[in-house]
Formats: sequence, structure tokens, C-alpha cells
Amino acid sequence: MRVELAGVPFEVRCRFPENEVFLKDYETSKAPLFVIAPTDEDLVWTQGEYDRSARCRREAPRRHDAPYLENTALMLLAARELVDYDVLQIHGSALCMDGEGYLFMAPSGTGKSTHARLWRETFGDRVWMVNDDKPLLRIEEDRVLVCGTPWDGKHHLSRNASVPLKAMACLYRNEANCIRAISKVEAFPFILRQAIGSNDPTIQDRFMALEARLVSAVPCYALGCTVDAVAAKMAWEGMN
Repeated sequence: MRVELAGVPFEVRCRFPENEVFLKDYETSKAPLFVIAPTDEDLVWTQGEYDRSARCRREAPRRHDAPYLENTALMLLAARELVDYDVLQIHGSALCMDGEGYLFMAPSGTGKSTHARLWRETFGDRVWMVNDDKPLLRIEEDRVLVCGTPWDGKHHLSRNASVPLKAMACLYRNEANCIRAISKVEAFPFILRQAIGSNDPTIQDRFMALEARLVSAVPCYALGCTVDAVAAKMAWEGMN
């Protein structure tokens, strides 16, 4: 099948029909620019990455079935190809408010989705989710677009759409709500940790070059917040 993510069409060769269903909302008739086709080796490597992540969290590794591993491998393979088209995949929660995108980044479990929910509850119909887990960032000459993907987290909040990215926030839990603008030098290591990269040094250099362009193009903030609704209003005012 052919899909289009962040304006880039490509061919996907799935062995499991549930993954074709998963990608259905992003199907396109445009001519593909590249092909991704996960192999058995890709699935083994993906399981190994899940095992490594579990060990880092001091948890018991969990065995995943082949369709699930193929689904993750599709995401990782696409991310490695899309970097050649100035598209970066990042771990974060992205929403649109009044036609502009806001991206919240933090390690898993910190509260990205909770904070995005506070925006929806506080601002109502002015807000909709672009993607709640793995959005794409298309880095153009004069702007950055944040784009939806089907990899949208446990709440499955996403839309096949793109909007100009207004601001990014590095989110952390705090006893009081606070926000401050941070420099490119301070933002870069945080984005490096949240972006999907590669173990191949040559490919990773391309990821890092895109990340450098990103922090130069979009304002970034350190956002300490509670789970109170006032956090959303404070964050929006601070980024505007």
C-alpha cells in the first residue's frame, strides 16, 4: 500500500493485515518516493530494543507478537527514511489551538498527555489533537509543520493533518506552575533525547542536523506544571 506522512508519499509492504488497517487513514495514490518493508531481522531488532528499554526501567522484558513488532518497525524504518526529506519524528504530545501547533515533550509518564488534556478542557473547541505520542515535524525553509501520524499513543488521539508549529515546551512536574524561554543550547539536548534517531552514525548526523534547524526555527520553553487547569492557561500565555 501507499501512504503519505508529513507530505511525503512512500510504499509500505506489510505482512500482517492489521497493520494495513492501522495505516488506512494515511493511504494515498501519489507516487512513492521510497519503500519500507520490515524483515525478520527488523522484528528481532525491535524486540531487542523493547527489552533494552525494559531493563533501563528495571522492568521484566515483555515478549511482543509479530504484528506488534512489525508495527513498531514500520515507524522506525519510516523515520529513518523521512529524515532525508527534512522530516523528524519526535516523542511528544502535539495539539493545535487557533490554527497554531504546540508541542509538549517529556520522558514517558511525566504528564504530556495530561497537560494536553488540560488544554482541551480549558479552551474547548479552540483545541484539537494533532498527535498524542509520535508526531512528525516537517522542517521547511521558513516554518516548521507539526503533522499527525497513526502512532498516536494509548488514547489514540490524532488527526491526519498538519499545522505550523508555534512553540515547543520541555515539560516537567513541579509543585507550582512556571514557564521560561530557554536557549537553543539548552533545548538541543532535550530534543535529542526525545527525537527518534539511529544507531548508524551517518544517519544520526542527519537527524542531529535537523534537530539543530528545529531549535533555531521554533521557540522552546521549560514548562513546570501541576495537574491543575490553571497550568494550561499559564502555559498558553507564557508561549504567547
